[in-house]
Amino acid sequence: MQEKLKQQVLNTFLLVMRPIVRILLRYGIGYREFVEVVKTAFVDVASSDFGLRGRPTNISRVAVMTGLTRKEVKRLRDKLSSGDTIIAVKTTPLADVLHHWHAHAEFTNADGSPARLPFGGDEGSFTSLVRAYGGDVPAGAMRTEMRRVGVIQETDDGYLEVLNRTFKPESDHEGLIAVLVHGAYALLSNIAHNTDPDRTGGTWANRFAYTQALRKGQTNQLRRITRDRIAEFAESIDDVFMAYEALHEEDESGSNDAVAIGVFYFEEHDDNATYNW
Repeated sequence: MQEKLKQQVLNTFLLVMRPIVRILLRYGIGYREFVEVVKTAFVDVASSDFGLRGRPTNISRVAVMTGLTRKEVKRLRDKLSSGDTIIAVKTTPLADVLHHWHAHAEFTNADGSPARLPFGGDEGSFTSLVRAYGGDVPAGAMRTEMRRVGVIQETDDGYLEVLNRTFKPESDHEGLIAVLVHGAYALLSNIAHNTDPDRTGGTWANRFAYTQALRKGQTNQLRRITRDRIAEFAESIDDVFMAYEALHEEDESGSNDAVAIGVFYFEEHDDNATYNW
């Protein structure tokens, strides 16, 4: 029975790996490079999550659990301890400015929507917004870039107003890393938690809707509907996040928890990725 369950899990991961491999090949990443990443992940998780009495798992036990040699485990643990594998996903000054334009009373209307801002001024202006949240980017350069990516416009009377709450990253590479970390990683972590029989704190919310009843041509309509509804949901959750940020803005005590909430739309276009709903 155990071997049958193991094979079912492996078959499922074969399905999950198809889009991952598609991305890797698109970026010129081959099997050997990816195996190094996978081995590192095995050593990292086995070391940190399966220790005894609160201590990290020793090298010999990691070798037994993962099937790697003790020499290879030590090499990969040294690599992990050196920080070579740390992935930092940093927001951009433009994203920070746009986020806080929606978040703080100084830059919003009474109903919480982003206010039309004059360019200059010590308070309640685009310049003061950029000075607070744009790092060392000059306000003029920020205005130019935000107009270029289509998130703001300048009115005839010289005010700046928001057109879009989000914008597409400058490169596909940046977008890929952001969505993998904040989307795929968050979803898979949710699944790992909910399927852990030893989990603490109960299950995490995870809801899916699916159908195989659509006719040809109806997917275009459904894409538009889901795009609009998902955008509305994401913005409503972002409003909640911003309320927490405002609540703790002046309080630097204590530690913060990272939280992600996601909803997604999916169509299967891989004829070889066969499965049953």
